[in-house]
Amino acid sequence: MNLDVNTLFLVTIYVEAILGLLLLFAWVQNSAIHAVAWWGSAHLLRAGSITLFGMYGQIPDIFTIDLANAILLTSFAVTWTGARVFDGRAPAPVGLMAGAALWLLVSQLSPLSDQDVRTLISAGIIASYTWLTAAEFWRGRDERLVSRLPAIFMLFAHGNLFLLRTPLAQLLPWPTNSDLLGSVWLTALSSEALLFTISIAFILLAMAKERTALRHETDALIDPLTGISNRRGFLLESERIAKRQAEKPQLAAVLLIDLDKFKSINDRFGHATGDKVLKIFADTAASTVRPSDFVGRLGGEEFAAVLYNVGRERALVIAERIRSAFADATHEIDGKAVAATLSIGMVLSDDRRLDIPELLAQADQALYLAKERGRNRVEVATSDRRVPEGEPAGAASLAQTAA
Repeated sequence: MNLDVNTLFLVTIYVEAILGLLLLFAWVQNSAIHAVAWWGSAHLLRAGSITLFGMYGQIPDIFTIDLANAILLTSFAVTWTGARVFDGRAPAPVGLMAGAALWLLVSQLSPLSDQDVRTLISAGIIASYTWLTAAEFWRGRDERLVSRLPAIFMLFAHGNLFLLRTPLAQLLPWPTNSDLLGSVWLTALSSEALLFTISIAFILLAMAKERTALRHETDALIDPLTGISNRRGFLLESERIAKRQAEKPQLAAVLLIDLDKFKSINDRFGHATGDKVLKIFADTAASTVRPSDFVGRLGGEEFAAVLYNVGRERALVIAERIRSAFADATHEIDGKAVAATLSIGMVLSDDRRLDIPELLAQADQALYLAKERGRNRVEVATSDRRVPEGEPAGAASLAQTAA
């Protein structure tokens, strides 16, 4: 069946324009993901370039060939820029304009009859931008978005097709000006471009929506002030550690941490300073524990940490570093002698069943002892037995580490 290239051009223009407007509308609804605006703009640019290309023979070649191709190349550069922005990287203005600038330079230097050179240059530029877009998505693969891999595959395949344009053109020679719109080669390219642009637009939109859903889920688990896990996030992460412990038991330490006399800090220096104290603790703890450990804010000035697969002495060293580093960091805040301190209760367990709430309860007994013994210290409770009801918190099951 013969396909009318004019019809393909017209359909492609409509599709590119509609997809561009759809992506821009999606961005207006959720302006937090700026990459969607870049991708929408890329589709609109392609619609403009195809419109100019479809007017071949009706207006001067400088518009239908040189300008149209420059806009087309820029559209792929804009898609690449959107991928950079999507994964938190800044736009690269030089790279954004380099493809179009190179094409215009070649158009001036290369004879108009040397179609193979022009085709090779444009194909190489489009392939390069497309592969760069795939590479940007691959760079951010640590963010587990289901739609990321299909996007990488499609972009890589599309880049390969454009790179093969010149070799294929030897089998299906580029048409002369008189039969350009009746070319089988041009029909094949237009059909593939149409299918690609529809598919990639919806995949990119799916990526944006997937990230939004992921961020909403993550935000529900993060304390907005300190940036570490809230109570819900901490307990959820604890469940993952408990599953690992059930499969391969290791010695784990649970720390319950309370900032000493925090209400007094708020009263003396104001809540703004109190918030800074909480942030300083979160930063200090997060930078002190190992990557395999995690810290969470249980509420107010109370925090907790789980150290997995750690020896007793190593756990004590980490706890003491948190205590001393926090005291040093808060000695003076904004010229105010805050001198905040904290007390830590710690419990160790190598049981196959790692019951974090129960261990937190035992760590709370050690924390109570730390408060009783003057604060600004670490106290350790063994987890091999519970303190009987009515027994003082400083019973034989507790041992202290001097601050």
